[in-house]
Amino acid sequence: MKELRTEIIINASKDKVWDVFTNFKQYPEWNPFIKYLIGEIAEGQKIQIYLTPPGAKGIEMKPTIIKLQKDNELSWIGHLLIPGLFDGEHIFELIDNGDDTTKFVQREKLSGILVPFLKNLID
Repeated sequence: MKELRTEIIINASKDKVWDVFTNFKQYPEWNPFIKYLIGEIAEGQKIQIYLTPPGAKGIEMKPTIIKLQKDNELSWIGHLLIPGLFDGEHIFELIDNGDDTTKFVQREKLSGILVPFLKNLID
């Protein structure tokens, strides 16, 4: 398994950050990586996401929402072709710092038999 992680402190309350983060229709205005995210955001639901990594062709993915806790966490999992080949669990966490700031954590857990072979691409 491989895990990628990034975090940032945002000068806003957790509920304000959640409201902006979950306003998926506005993503094209500020998010250069996710061109669209459509579908019902509820546990067990499939969504459609179009990703455009820097310097690469875009790709549409259809992950399943596996966790949704308002103002706290959203995570989904996607698979390349079949589960176990190359799976990506994407986790977004919001942590209240108690001073009207929010720590926004983004993690990607990659697993499956192809992960070791795609290490250079992932890194």
